Amino acid sequence: MTRAPLLVVKIGGSLHDSPELPRWIDALKSWPHRLTLVSGGGPFADAVRAAQPILRYSDETAHAMAVLAMDQYALALSQLHGLDLAATPEEIDALHASGRAALWRASKMVAAARDIAPGWDVTSDSLAAWLARESEADALLMVKSVDIGANCALDAIASAGIVDPAFPHYVGGTPVYVAGPRALSDAGARLAGGALPGAPVASRTQKIAS
Repeated sequence: MTRAPLLVVKIGGSLHDSPELPRWIDALKSWPHRLTLVSGGGPFADAVRAAQPILRYSDETAHAMAVLAMDQYALALSQLHGLDLAATPEEIDALHASGRAALWRASKMVAAARDIAPGWDVTSDSLAAWLARESEADALLMVKSVDIGANCALDAIASAGIVDPAFPHYVGGTPVYVAGPRALSDAGARLAGGALPGAPVASRTQKIAS
């Protein structure tokens, strides 16, 4: 039996207070195949960053706290937008089998992983790339608050701060797309038809053109 395409979508934490957030979530729900959503840490991760120089906990501890911040934001998105939470591959698969999208609670799988380096270079961007690679996703869509030009390179978007510095390391061979505000107008229609909004990201080095 042919498996349905799997799309992993990272929803940027910077969108937490944007009117575009509910529009993006409505558009993403139009995807007709398997869908796993990954939330950023949003204001909860910002609180971890702000408290670190005051409390002086290590980057490793900050990383663990920031992953828990992703869980907090996922809980909020679940309640506000009617999304189903999943913390393990089995829970994700069960939701997909029932025709529902899965909103990832990252902390359990990240804590068990041995190939994730703890530190601020590995944010929810890299964790979304890791999950997409581990689940053999057909594509990874990064929903951001900025637009990029077509076929920008992985290392270029990392250097520009659009994704975190470790992101290219965790992507593997997963095709990556970045969708910003310009992509939102027809995102629902594109996703409903099985196509992806935004711009594809190339693996080779190219200059970013926004």
